[in-house]
Amino acid sequence: MPQVTNLRLLFYSSFPLLSPFKPSLSLSVVSKPKRHHSLFTVLSLKRHRKVPPQSPNLARRNNSTLRESKGRDKGVPMEETTNVGFNKRRAEGRDKSDRPLKTLQLKVRTLNPANTISYVQILGTGMDTQDTSPSVLLFFDKQRFIFNAGEGLQRFCTEHKIKLSKIDHIFLSRVCSETAGGLPGLLLTLAGMGEEGMSVNVWGPSDMKYLVDAMRSFIPNAAMVHTRSFGPTLSNVAAIPESSKFPDPIVLIDDEVVKISAIILQPSCFEGSQHVNEEPIMQNASEKGLDGRIDHVSKPHSPNRKSGSAIKPGDMSVIYVCELPEIKGKFDPAKAMALGLKPGPKYRELQLGNSVKSDRQKIMVHPSDVMGPSVPGPIVFLVDCPTESHLEKLLSIQSLSSYYADHSGNPPDGAKTVTCIIHLSPASVISSSNYQRWMERFNSAQHILAGHEMRNVEIPILKSSARIAARLNYLCPQFFPAPGFWSLQQLNYSAPDSITPSEGPVSKLCERISAENLLKFTLRPYAHLGLDRACIPCTMAPSKIIEELLLEIPEIEDAAQHVSQFWHRSSETVETTLMQDNDVVVEEPWLNENNLPSCLENIRRDDLEIVLLGTGSSQPSKYRNVSSVYINLFSKGSLLLDCGEGTLGQLKRRYGVEGADNAVRGLRCIWISHIHADHHTGLARILALRRNLLEGVPHEPILVVGPRQLKKYLDAYQRLEDLNMQFLDCKHTTESSWDSFEGITESKDRSSPGSPINAEYMNKKNSDGPVGQSTDCTLFARGSRMQSYWKRPDGQVDNTVALLLKSLKKVLSEAGLEVLISFNVVHCPQAFGVMLKAAERINGVGKVIPGWKIVYSGDTRPCPELIEASRGATVLIHEATFEDGMHEEAVARNHSTTKEAVEVGNSAGVYRIILTHFSQRYPKIPIFDETHMHKTCIAFDMMSVNIADLPVLPKVLPYLKLLFKNEMIVDESDDVLDAATAAS
Repeated sequence: MPQVTNLRLLFYSSFPLLSPFKPSLSLSVVSKPKRHHSLFTVLSLKRHRKVPPQSPNLARRNNSTLRESKGRDKGVPMEETTNVGFNKRRAEGRDKSDRPLKTLQLKVRTLNPANTISYVQILGTGMDTQDTSPSVLLFFDKQRFIFNAGEGLQRFCTEHKIKLSKIDHIFLSRVCSETAGGLPGLLLTLAGMGEEGMSVNVWGPSDMKYLVDAMRSFIPNAAMVHTRSFGPTLSNVAAIPESSKFPDPIVLIDDEVVKISAIILQPSCFEGSQHVNEEPIMQNASEKGLDGRIDHVSKPHSPNRKSGSAIKPGDMSVIYVCELPEIKGKFDPAKAMALGLKPGPKYRELQLGNSVKSDRQKIMVHPSDVMGPSVPGPIVFLVDCPTESHLEKLLSIQSLSSYYADHSGNPPDGAKTVTCIIHLSPASVISSSNYQRWMERFNSAQHILAGHEMRNVEIPILKSSARIAARLNYLCPQFFPAPGFWSLQQLNYSAPDSITPSEGPVSKLCERISAENLLKFTLRPYAHLGLDRACIPCTMAPSKIIEELLLEIPEIEDAAQHVSQFWHRSSETVETTLMQDNDVVVEEPWLNENNLPSCLENIRRDDLEIVLLGTGSSQPSKYRNVSSVYINLFSKGSLLLDCGEGTLGQLKRRYGVEGADNAVRGLRCIWISHIHADHHTGLARILALRRNLLEGVPHEPILVVGPRQLKKYLDAYQRLEDLNMQFLDCKHTTESSWDSFEGITESKDRSSPGSPINAEYMNKKNSDGPVGQSTDCTLFARGSRMQSYWKRPDGQVDNTVALLLKSLKKVLSEAGLEVLISFNVVHCPQAFGVMLKAAERINGVGKVIPGWKIVYSGDTRPCPELIEASRGATVLIHEATFEDGMHEEAVARNHSTTKEAVEVGNSAGVYRIILTHFSQRYPKIPIFDETHMHKTCIAFDMMSVNIADLPVLPKVLPYLKLLFKNEMIVDESDDVLDAATAAS
């Protein structure tokens, strides 16, 4: 048996239910009837209903998940997963060889040249929250193309039943967090689908190279082998030649179904553009191998050319041109017979465009002799012109002239007629007179304005989660405030249809409308060519949702009144009533709890609010986004603990568009627990927005504290987009590192100005081993010492880290915090939890009141480090990925069950426990046993817990279970659950 440290033996002896030497008992989900019923039982029994059996679908998924887990971890020695209560190989990152290697092949589809259905559709990600760019779907019978993949696309597709497995190509109009923020999660989800996994072609301008390089730090190369870039190369930030002209459209796809070309658009500050191959040759993944290198379609910059301004990554934008083949005219058999043809194979040849010899006459019969006139195929433009500088170049692109109409409004001879143009440009650009004149050049084209339109503010894009939010708000508005997007008065904007030119009159020759979520423009069949509004969601008023709720669960009205009384009672009383069967009803014992921790004495509501922005695990789903906790310190700023994809969108749903911008401006620090994608892929979008909001305002770069792998990602990403941040490794914020920092500060104070720090003294003070011993240690290293992580092996202090710690200490002080301490947890390499402690305060009579203490577990198994950090905490936010009956799965994946999370809090003497990070098996409410939840509550997205309301927190739990009593079954799509299982 592997060696177990004394600390772990002590931990398990005092925490028996988590002991690896005893199997944990599975608790029943449904409690046996008792003589004394809780208030929840009374409310539930008002409408007696038999408990339905477990959904066969749920059972099937759980079983398949367990089989997959066993297969994936079958190479793990039993003593390492069972005898120490966690999967050691997974925690140390040595389990990759245990998983089957996936090739992630592209799906080969049989194309259908005679497509019966084809359309473009607006996928309105961000149209209600303004956090990201909308996507556009180009649909064919056998192929799907998506343009732009901003944050929330995956969740949007789940909501609207768009199968991710059907997507063949993704095109980026620009490479930035706004248009590509959802790409990492999407690639990981596809890679986890099925037995072999899936991949997708990803296209973008040449600066996509920087995004791919950044994603390699946490995404397998195999998932990105089909990424392809085009346009001028940006290696070594090459300058642009002055004399060159913009290239002709770069053909990306040309088959019997569609031809898709790209036209590069660059700001006018550049004096030209580099040449690309006139007929670019695409390099296939098979030619490049599976080494993950990005394909690139262009010639490198010639050093002999005269150079102008330098290209910056992120400056390039793309116009995509999608051309469908012409619709051939109808075959006329009467004409064919008149020309001496007999019915048979020759009819087919003529319809395919081939000439044939007449059977009865000595002539050749050509298709034009027997076919009606052909109808030109529809042409769709997707235009992303982000700035006025790009607009100047747009007006001068010669390759677009073949699509323009003449002054009379008719297309010139040989010109192509554009059917529909989808504008992804912002309203500030579209409203300019130059842009509107450019729009008029396309005569009869239908213009759809999809760039940052606010048409869907009243119709939430994610209706399922908005419905849940409205129900929760009805039950308990104190913990579940009304979503920000239903507070329209805080939005100051003009209606999108009222966009007017910024200068001079412009005629209204072109037809234009503002995009709406799921708006379609039909391309085939030709008879239905035009707009289709049938799929546009209807307005969803909160009052309508509540009416449905009251019809479904009539007793919820009484429950809401009971909950409201928690805030109105001056003192707690025990109430008893009689039921029809004379059973006694008593409130649960914790409802009489009057022992407040001293830190809550004279607490103010503007001291602290904990907002759970994302409470799901693995990947976004209909009802729960991925991990993020917003620590609102009001006038003192705020912090983010983890930042999964869509965090910005969640902030905007909670606080409204303007309120979320203010929240991002006020961020003091962002702390990331580990490198898994569901905890950090929303970071770049938050940082980019903060940079834009504070442009021109004096400010300090924000501190991002995270595991060292995160720095590799951020450093690579910053080559693409400036994030205006400083990075500090979590290991430098452990308790021992803070002690070392304080010791060095004291040493400096004792030393004369300019004298070196006594490194030997510091080594002796902070280590158990000899000077010069390696400073690397992990949670599992035997005999490892608690030495300062941020000292070099030669004993010299890393001055950069010392400066960052000094900066962090200043930030914490300004936020009213005493410490931020990271600590190792058991999940994967470099996984951490964090403890925040507020500074002491003095009340009105001069009494010193200790500060509150919050602990966030990150992802982890129960471990002594977490217990120790949580001692006496005011709030413990703990992951509870699995239900109690899935202990084996929790151990294999280094997560916690509900009961284990609660026992961690109980063992540490925590005042309140908030459970989060639930598996997507539990789409609305997780399965739990309420008998051991006396100081606990389960989290929902946008749940906002004010520190002054902590005494009430557990009292709400039974009512939450009542609210979801009919919905504790799985209803997610197979794609989501299968991928979530693999990604975990």
